[in-house]
Amino acid sequence: MTFSTIQALVLRNLFLYTRTPVRLVELLFWPLVDLLVWGYLTVFLQKHTGDSFPYQITFLIGSVILWDIIFRAQQGVALYFLEDVWSRNLLNVFSAPVTNADYLLSTYAIGLIRAAITSLMLAILSIVLYSFNVFELSWSLIPFVFNLLLFGWSLGMISTALIVRWGPAAETLAWAVPFFIQPFAAVYYPVASLPPAIQWIAQAIPCSYIFEGMREGLKTGTVSWSDLGMATGLNAVYLFLAGLLFVHVMKTAREKGLLTKFVSQ
Repeated sequence: MTFSTIQALVLRNLFLYTRTPVRLVELLFWPLVDLLVWGYLTVFLQKHTGDSFPYQITFLIGSVILWDIIFRAQQGVALYFLEDVWSRNLLNVFSAPVTNADYLLSTYAIGLIRAAITSLMLAILSIVLYSFNVFELSWSLIPFVFNLLLFGWSLGMISTALIVRWGPAAETLAWAVPFFIQPFAAVYYPVASLPPAIQWIAQAIPCSYIFEGMREGLKTGTVSWSDLGMATGLNAVYLFLAGLLFVHVMKTAREKGLLTKFVSQ
């Protein structure tokens, strides 16, 4: 693992945005649509409920911002791989002296940059449009955001491993995987709202504890250490297992020539 290799891989991906600015549409447009839809729903609910449900309503906008962090971190890993597939550059990358660690760390960096750009945009617009300031949570939000990035990276590695294993026909998983878990992630509602028979799924994924902790922070202004501890512990397990899956699949793909399927379409 070398810093210069990671830096070169990151710059290579960033240059795509300078050469083709239309890529920024995907990065900025869909998060903006989500913010507008959920933001104006929040405004509607506030007008018709008054102060009856102050925290249950206002956390919707915060949930939009935090969910986008997971999605952008996951996309940073999965789309990074697909960019090489679409440009027929995949074999060039993996025939170069690039280790799995170099490749993964560069995708993590891209995911972090993507998440930072969209989150900052959404945070500013939520203040301007809805007078909702996510920065009021101050430092208490930072460990939860970091856990969201970790889980997004794990999902990204899983998405990429599945695409490599099943070939180009599985490319839609780059967008689908995060939404497989969203109904159980307690993004817009607490885990207690789920049917008891499936609450165990929510309790097995770290992001449900993150969103529950975010709601607790909005309500009380304090950090829910139990939720943070569970999220961190589960994230360590998911990141480790996702990394093992990615390394195993990439090793098998190199040995059996599975990567050639992506350049022979």
